[in-house]
Amino acid sequence: MKKLNTLFIVLTFILIVWIVINLIQSKNQSTKILGPYPNVKGGEFSLNSANGTVSLSDFKGKVVLIYFGYTWCPDVCPTNLSLMSNALSQLTENEIKNVQGIFISVDPGRDTLDKLAQYSNYFHPKIIGLTASNEEVSAIAKKYGVSYRIVKQEKSATEYVVDHSSVTYIVGKENQLVEILPHATDSETILKRIRFYLKQ
Repeated sequence: MKKLNTLFIVLTFILIVWIVINLIQSKNQSTKILGPYPNVKGGEFSLNSANGTVSLSDFKGKVVLIYFGYTWCPDVCPTNLSLMSNALSQLTENEIKNVQGIFISVDPGRDTLDKLAQYSNYFHPKIIGLTASNEEVSAIAKKYGVSYRIVKQEKSATEYVVDHSSVTYIVGKENQLVEILPHATDSETILKRIRFYLKQ
């Protein structure tokens, strides 16, 4: 009887350990979308760069990070792009080959393609700047749940600013939106999420 009780305790312990391990693995493998737009679907788009038309599908097989903003942005855009850049800079040579950053301007009236190229490249050479007509940008922003509006600035050299949502989208290797990172997500978290999706 004593042997049976010991065996029961051992089997129970093994079962508990197995359950805990599976819960941890399940949590780590989660692709739950974070951020303020849990029902956003994302999807394909084609926009203009200084070097021609660029589509999301051009990067199939890679992990893509997308951020919507504008070059005149005084704070939130530089903050998020700097964090993205820091994460990209920590990737190995083999990893960075399979990652692409995209900065989409919601201010095509002021953000020329050349300016976008210079601005995005300043943060990291693996970030490209894209935009198109107001109508095209608006349609893509809607797909990704991006909200933005022009706010006039009287007696200001910039004339207006653009209030916009500030999140970073992660697109997986099959061009599917897999995660949305909140504003100012630290670079270590971004790096971990990139590496997670590179393994998928």
